[in-house]
Amino acid sequence: MSLFYVLAGLVLLVVGGEFLVKSSVALSLKFHISKIVIGMTVVSFATSLPELLVSLSAAIEGHPEISIGNVVGSNIANLALVLGATAILTPILIKRISYVLNIPAMLILSGLLYWFLHNDMTLSFVEGLILFVFLIVFIIVLLRYASRSGDVNLDELEEIDDSTEQIKFLKIVIWLVIGGLALWYGADLLVTGATLLAKQVGVSESVISVSAVAIGTSIPELAASIISALKKEKDLSFGNLVGSNIFNIGSVLGLTAMIKPIHITDTRLIDIDILWMLGISALIILLAILPKRNKISWAKGFIYLSLYIIYMYFFVFNISK
Repeated sequence: MSLFYVLAGLVLLVVGGEFLVKSSVALSLKFHISKIVIGMTVVSFATSLPELLVSLSAAIEGHPEISIGNVVGSNIANLALVLGATAILTPILIKRISYVLNIPAMLILSGLLYWFLHNDMTLSFVEGLILFVFLIVFIIVLLRYASRSGDVNLDELEEIDDSTEQIKFLKIVIWLVIGGLALWYGADLLVTGATLLAKQVGVSESVISVSAVAIGTSIPELAASIISALKKEKDLSFGNLVGSNIFNIGSVLGLTAMIKPIHITDTRLIDIDILWMLGISALIILLAILPKRNKISWAKGFIYLSLYIIYMYFFVFNISK
């Protein structure tokens, strides 16, 4: 039954996320918001809502390890699994904006998260506020940089069709309701299933959240990226994956901690998992400057995917000990 809850929750989160992104884009176009703003803010925030509701629901219900583990596991999977697997199929270009803003912001937020949790095993209201304010400042700087340099070509911008603006308000409202309800109940089912599964297997909730929950929430993005690569439709946007990691920490954990401080007891999250997240995030700088410069080739993708396999191997090995 616990596995059914997890799978049902993931399905609802995927469905709800799709409806919410579509309705958010349509509503934004109704108010004549530029595509760049929509792609960088509206879409990015909407795609982070599943993680936000899972983390918020887990924190409120007294399962803080799921809140942190979900984000840490998702950030590791975004780069090592999704980026690695997709780069093996098609090269991924890294734009200048990623060097200037995206990568530094991801590393700073990741470092702040580690520092906050390492101090007292708690992500407090003030610390959550700092993460969220950093995200807002990052978005403002990013938009100003994009408007000046034009160095932005997000995948979302290609997917934002002008015809979406013609969708009627009633249909947008229906999409919003469907998306909101699916996300709410999906998050509740996923948290319930994860806690039950942890008890049945005999491991901590953080272990389930970093592995099963995190991989589950990354599967839609992985599938979409691989399908796009196989169809040769377009390159995966490196900035989108890094941006997702930034939003996961800044908005998901930031807002969750502001609503309810997150206290964790499993030291593995700090001693192992977050350090892996920091290492995989920092490695992207080295891979980006190595030949071929500014490109994640199949060889670099293989390195990342191998690291994810190694991480999961030792993860399972430590559980079985």
